[in-house]
Amino acid sequence: MTASSSIGTPEQLRDPNYTPPLGVAVPLGIQHVLAMFVANVTPAIIVCGAAGIGFGSDQGALGFPDMTYMIQMSMLFAGIATLFQTIGFGPVGARLPIVQGTSFAFIPVMIPAVAGAGTAGLAGLLTGVFIGGIFHFLLGTVIGKIRFALPPLVTGLIVLMIGLALVRVGIQYAAGGVPLMGTENFGTLSKWTPALVVIAVTLAIKFFARGFAAVAAVLIGIIAGYLVALAMGQVSFAPMDRAGWFTVPSPFHWGFRFDWAIVIGMCFMAVVSAIETVGDTSGITKGGAGREATDKEIQGATFADGLGTALAGVFGGLPNTSFSQNVGLVAMTGVMSRHVVTFGALFLILCGLVPKVGAFINTVPINVLGGGVIVMFGMVCASGISMLSDVHWNRRNMVIFAVALSVSLGLQLEPSALQHLPRTAQILLTSGLLPAALIAVVLNLLLPEHLTEESTEEVSGGLAGQKG
Repeated sequence: MTASSSIGTPEQLRDPNYTPPLGVAVPLGIQHVLAMFVANVTPAIIVCGAAGIGFGSDQGALGFPDMTYMIQMSMLFAGIATLFQTIGFGPVGARLPIVQGTSFAFIPVMIPAVAGAGTAGLAGLLTGVFIGGIFHFLLGTVIGKIRFALPPLVTGLIVLMIGLALVRVGIQYAAGGVPLMGTENFGTLSKWTPALVVIAVTLAIKFFARGFAAVAAVLIGIIAGYLVALAMGQVSFAPMDRAGWFTVPSPFHWGFRFDWAIVIGMCFMAVVSAIETVGDTSGITKGGAGREATDKEIQGATFADGLGTALAGVFGGLPNTSFSQNVGLVAMTGVMSRHVVTFGALFLILCGLVPKVGAFINTVPINVLGGGVIVMFGMVCASGISMLSDVHWNRRNMVIFAVALSVSLGLQLEPSALQHLPRTAQILLTSGLLPAALIAVVLNLLLPEHLTEESTEEVSGGLAGQKG
């Protein structure tokens, strides 16, 4: 759906405070929800899977009731956090059409926090989300002052590392789960078939369709894969039978447990999420209104990010951040109205209060979801590479990137290298994100910009500058 003169004048469409006619505003709002829906609920499914919730059936149906509850909270608090952005109160909220949703960026830190014996579990994780959200909120007071320390070299590397940390999960899910589930059918053709259908349909829609279909390509692909899995007998509707029609969120659903490793990890990732929100806020104003975001808008967006995350943590949801795919949707439709996104937020809240919706999502086989996340996690990697394309690739920056990538990716691939460190240090370092960020930030700040001529020579590829 695209904007037309019947919706409003060009000046009105660039005005965040303008409300199009309801017959247009409501469908546009739901379009925003559909564009982010799969990405919003996927982190809850992955985290619950890592915690050992909901994978008892060889059919691959996701679990019940804990996973259904977290899926509900993902929808509910994505909607509430979006209202913080679009409506706002006091200094909270950018008053722009920013859609909030559950963040992929935190997954590499969250998985080791809940996976295996001796971890803090969901109680420790959600407590960390709550405290990290408060820290994120406080970042709103200084966000403008720390941007200098996070140029594209640093942020691009971090986003790339997030994607690299997730791609293994995508392959495992597409093959039928994770090997520790003990399923005999792991990696069989019957498991891979629906996942491959998802990938094929997603690519076909993305490249050959136009408008909203291209934006919702992953969602359409998952629907196609779901129908194939249903025909193959891989879908169980048991969660639907047991789910009610309405539920009230309960505070600290899994309890309250403080864990230093999780808290530090959540606070560190809050910085990354805050910088992402700055970029998305700027993208909204540039794409929709042709102007730069104001300091007040950036600060308000960061406050809303943090408050939404803190509230989600209290009631069993995962960290929230602004969704970049919806930034592109604003540019595509040409409708800058924040009230359009408000309608979408209300739809998300309604879905989050109805367990039947979460239970239906719970019927999606894990291999079908795997096909979708292979595409989504690959796009995270591609986004990081795109950000790195803005880097001035001289030898100084090459060395910074090389050292940070080698250490962080190496620790991610071989976590046992740090087995003698305290558990807190292991969780923080083996995700790869913290060492990548620390090395890149420190070297970028310490190494002088103006080095010797040899050190700043442009690198054209390969072993540039080296003779045989």
